Amino acid sequence: MKKLKGIKNLIFDLGNVIYDIDYKRTFDLLNSRLPKEKENLPAAFMVSTPHFELEKGLISPAAFREAARTFFQAEWEDEFIDRVWNALLVDIPQERLDLLQNLKQDYRIYMLSNTNAIHFEVVEKVFREKLPEGLWPKLFDELFLSHEIGLRKPERAIYEEVLSRIGGKPQECLFFDDLRENLEGAQVVGIQTHLIDHPKGLMNFFADVQ
Repeated sequence: MKKLKGIKNLIFDLGNVIYDIDYKRTFDLLNSRLPKEKENLPAAFMVSTPHFELEKGLISPAAFREAARTFFQAEWEDEFIDRVWNALLVDIPQERLDLLQNLKQDYRIYMLSNTNAIHFEVVEKVFREKLPEGLWPKLFDELFLSHEIGLRKPERAIYEEVLSRIGGKPQECLFFDDLRENLEGAQVVGIQTHLIDHPKGLMNFFADVQ
């Protein structure tokens, strides 16, 4: 694989860059328990304060579940809330895992994700199951997870934190994300970016640079 000129660090978003996600799966499961007049609530919940607080690690999973019950005015059991919340996690295509392992030979690779403790427990399990034994803890040079560092994309501070911990020049970093606003936040601090707007976007990008 041909090396990217001037790039030493590759930074990957998780959802719809590495790990396929589908919000409709969560919405459909929620609506299976909601009356028709409340079918607009699932989309509203995705941009609600409890969601963002969970992503920044400001509330615990238990507090989030209680907030979900309050938001939807439903006495749902914890298991159902977690199942709904994780339904959007589809899978990691094996070709992307193979690509990451190949890229690691030439670059330092990082994950930068707005995620949460409930989701990431499932994410880690899938990585461990699909990668060769013992590789998961070593695949990324570092994980920058919103719920662990208390910051979310596209806040400028999260990109500054990444650069501080990587220790490299911004122009030596290339960041892949599926949301333009997250890329724009990275560009403010000088990080190079690439939009992933297609399921084959990541694979196609690296096929084109070969």
